[in-house]
Amino acid sequence: MRTMKYCSRCGATVSLRVPADDTRERWICDRCDTIHYQNPLIVVGCVATKDDRVLLCKRAIEPRYGHWTVPAGFMELGESLAEGAARETLEEACAEIEIGHMFASIDVIDAGQVHVFFIGRLLGGYGAGDESLETALFHKDEIPWEDLAFRSGKFALEKYFEDRGRNNGVHTHEIRHIRY
Repeated sequence: MRTMKYCSRCGATVSLRVPADDTRERWICDRCDTIHYQNPLIVVGCVATKDDRVLLCKRAIEPRYGHWTVPAGFMELGESLAEGAARETLEEACAEIEIGHMFASIDVIDAGQVHVFFIGRLLGGYGAGDESLETALFHKDEIPWEDLAFRSGKFALEKYFEDRGRNNGVHTHEIRHIRY
């Protein structure tokens, strides 16, 4: 649970308590009694492919600056999971894609996140967006496996190559402790 000090509604201090009709501690405003729920954030991404190669981005931001990743990022309000994955691919890799099926879901418990990955097909070129130092297409044996930024992205790539893009259902995984 993330620490809170002040109520976002009235600015008063908050305390950690169990609200009536609940079973978990929540941050509750000491003045206006607003309950501040904290729920997981959704990260969406895409394993975008062209000619049996996958598109990776070298990160230009922290965390994991300089490491490779599949295009992914936080979902925005007003978009679907698939729209978010396509937007992140466009933002990070300057690449338009045709979104395929969802194929991986990873619970990143300690970060309070759920990572959801789709298959995508590159429709044209690609380049480095604002959050990327560079982008490149890799065959499976060319991927810098030891230099991947996140375990969730590594899991997604491994499952992609196991399936070879076929719709074999959704692979699930759980990461309890954050370690890159």
